[in-house]
Amino acid sequence: MQMMKKRWCIKEPDEGTQRLLSQELGISTIVAQVLINREIKDALQAHQFLFPSLSHLHSPLMMKNMEKALERIIKAIFENEKIIIYGDYDVDGITSVAVLITFLREVNADVSYYIPHRLSEGYGLNSEALEKISSLGTKLLITVDCGIMDFQEITFAQRNGIDVIITDHHEIPDVLPPAYAILNPKQKGCNFPFKSLAGVGIAFNLIIALRTKLRDMGFWNNQKVPNLKEYLDLVALGTIADIVPLTDENRIFVKFGLEELTNSSRPGIVALKKVSGLKDAVITPGMVGFRLAPRINAAGRLSKGDDSARLLITKDLKEAEDIASVLDLENTQRQQIENCIIEEAKGLVENNEGLLSRKTIILASPDWHPGVIGIVASRLAEEYYKPTVMISLDGGIGKGSARSIEGFHLYEGLQGCADLLKGFGGHKYAAGLTIDGKNIPGFQNLFEEIVKKTLSEEDFIPRIRIDAQITLRELTEEFLGKLEILSPFGPSNPEPTFCSSVLSIS
Repeated sequence: MQMMKKRWCIKEPDEGTQRLLSQELGISTIVAQVLINREIKDALQAHQFLFPSLSHLHSPLMMKNMEKALERIIKAIFENEKIIIYGDYDVDGITSVAVLITFLREVNADVSYYIPHRLSEGYGLNSEALEKISSLGTKLLITVDCGIMDFQEITFAQRNGIDVIITDHHEIPDVLPPAYAILNPKQKGCNFPFKSLAGVGIAFNLIIALRTKLRDMGFWNNQKVPNLKEYLDLVALGTIADIVPLTDENRIFVKFGLEELTNSSRPGIVALKKVSGLKDAVITPGMVGFRLAPRINAAGRLSKGDDSARLLITKDLKEAEDIASVLDLENTQRQQIENCIIEEAKGLVENNEGLLSRKTIILASPDWHPGVIGIVASRLAEEYYKPTVMISLDGGIGKGSARSIEGFHLYEGLQGCADLLKGFGGHKYAAGLTIDGKNIPGFQNLFEEIVKKTLSEEDFIPRIRIDAQITLRELTEEFLGKLEILSPFGPSNPEPTFCSSVLSIS
């Protein structure tokens, strides 16, 4: 494969705003320009970005339906009703489950959890699982990182006497499910100012509000109130793994959550760091993304996410170490399967001129493990810089994972193909879908046309965004140290990139 062209986009310096921010905040003009490039041009906004504080978190009560959700959960706690937390099998879903289970058990609720099997049950709620949950005498079901697309299943649950509270961060469908309450900042009429929380961020906002409500009711009677800062290790894990923008509340969660991850005494985190070779490390977003999160994901990808949930919930270090060892082995197995599929997929693209010339990649096979095709789709989308869909076929039905590139809103693109799909859900850059095998050729053609109409030729050339031009003389340890104030880095706050011109190679 030829080396891909890149577009160098050098930001024009805004010297006036640079001076203002530099003087107001005591920062260098280069740091000020990086902030400007991140659309942070106001001194107060810049101060909150550079010096995040837990006091900057928004009131959870601004979230639509929060009061209604709190009243129902408190009723369940006081009346000892059976509560089930229903989560997705990825890191965001599993950490969300762990956050709610841990807190609700601290307040002596009758709570347990359910994580569907990726291969046999698929994403989201399903009727068979709900029948099991109903048979346990469940009165309240709280979804985390899923539920917003499950109209029929939630109708079924409500008819069977189970009140459902949805907590989800995915795109909102045209018709909302008939849940008791829905917590999703993206829904119409929600005044919560930050719309890009991960699922675990919404779960954490729920327990912040729940703790406040219970404390105001005198629930603890002079006993120790749960310290929610200790939950931020879980919140940071899910937030980083779900690749949401590291701005606003997400930045605060990750900034303080990385400190909690570094110093955590939670048995599951201690054991996970140990098998990941990070026992005494100062944890960074990269360590979460490439070493901790893949091991948590491994169980949900190859078998069942229960192991990962048990790892994060258990209070027993020996149990945590046993589970972490299993996850480590499953992660190695996942890497082997993933590498085989990547090589096969790249071979299909490279050896077919018709596929190589298209603006999209949509591949399907009955031999591909549905648990790893999302990672493969990400790798292909990055390597070929095209919206990519990988589909695993089983019995004529395909389960697909899709990943996008800058400039193309994946969920909106799939909406244009809705008539050819059995179901889909997700957001701008990542989505999942189900399709009848016979509709795949039609889907390939329609999706290709939608992408072609939406993007220009230039959109298929990835950008390298240059924050500023500097001289090599400026690249000192002191300069690099000053840039650290901008960390943690991630989506919407990438590591700064600089260039130097008029250089000769000798």
